Amino acid sequence: MATGPRVVLVGPMGVGKSTVGRLLAERLGVAHRDTDDDLVTDQGQSVAELFGEHGEAGFRALEKEAVRVALAEHDGVLSLGGGAVLEQDTRSLLAGRHVVWLTMAGTEAVRRLADEGTRPLLAGDAAGRWAALARARRPLYEEVAACHVPTDGRTPAQVVAAVLETLPRRSSALPEP
Repeated sequence: MATGPRVVLVGPMGVGKSTVGRLLAERLGVAHRDTDDDLVTDQGQSVAELFGEHGEAGFRALEKEAVRVALAEHDGVLSLGGGAVLEQDTRSLLAGRHVVWLTMAGTEAVRRLADEGTRPLLAGDAAGRWAALARARRPLYEEVAACHVPTDGRTPAQVVAAVLETLPRRSSALPEP
């Protein structure tokens, strides 16, 4: 029997990985874990503070370790930070797992992230920076994902239902969406 998370959610910042992850875990009757939350708990600082103190390279090293630990320890639903796929080691660890790439259009991202102010990589021109990051990371999301689920115009419950449709059936019955 495979070990590790039942499903791993990846995608750009603001796509809803944490929200969908919590709801999906509840629907499946398993625990949810978010590597950004792990970092905040373990380091005692917000993601923005960690970025500011350690820079992007230092933050990515901390994130890579948090993902490694979560993949080894957690068997429910796991949500990864938007940039976790930047690390080749992380992408290698995701190979063979049921990874779902949540997607959204840039216009939706701007609506969701407007005036949030907690995303260090979006400082300045948030819409332009988000679009550039999403474009640059797209091949990495495609590399690790078993499938993708668009979130545009959908409620979190609708996204959960779509993610449930992607899950391979296990020997025990999967709850109906």
